[in-house]
Amino acid sequence: MPWHRRAPALGQSAGAASATARIVAGIIALILWIGMALQFSASFERLGSVAETLWIMFRYFTIIANFLAALVLTGAALGRRQFGSPALLGGATLAMLLVGIVSGLLLRGLVVELSGGAKLADLLLHKVTTVLVPLFWLIFAPKGGLTRRDPWLWLLLPVAYFGYALTRGAVEGVYAYPFMDVARIGWLQMATNALPMALGFVAGGFALVGLDHWLARRTREE
Repeated sequence: MPWHRRAPALGQSAGAASATARIVAGIIALILWIGMALQFSASFERLGSVAETLWIMFRYFTIIANFLAALVLTGAALGRRQFGSPALLGGATLAMLLVGIVSGLLLRGLVVELSGGAKLADLLLHKVTTVLVPLFWLIFAPKGGLTRRDPWLWLLLPVAYFGYALTRGAVEGVYAYPFMDVARIGWLQMATNALPMALGFVAGGFALVGLDHWLARRTREE
């Protein structure tokens, strides 16, 4: 695939490989939008207000990460160069990996029994998309364009979310996730929970950069 040599943005490469990447990006973006639409529909049935439904949905990092990934992959599918940049695709990938890992390790068994659209939305947003987006990066994203600065830039998203979620939780009295519920577990325990997650996110970012460089070298040697 020619984009691996100079790591252009996704969609810049000519030929069938670029067209295939854009088609796959469009399919995954559609799945992301469907998952969020199903979640919106299920929440709206219960709340009856568009504004309140959106406000509740965007309390959660899962929705924010899926929304950002949907925007990035939609832009990449449409051939928008800025959305197909290696750094942006890598950041979206790492955010989705965080959603999958936290959901699988920290939130398993804590979600109430779901049914219908809510159950399908949960499956799509926590399991399906958290696999598809990393697979898309692995197979189609430009390689060799990530730098050691990128993991620190990617860290801004979860750090900003934590600040937002803690502020919102303090005002509303409802925290998005039990591991950040300072009203129940206290600030020390919350910090104890958050620090390993932040370190793990940065380590995952550097692992992604390392994999990116290794795949680029491997492609050049072929």
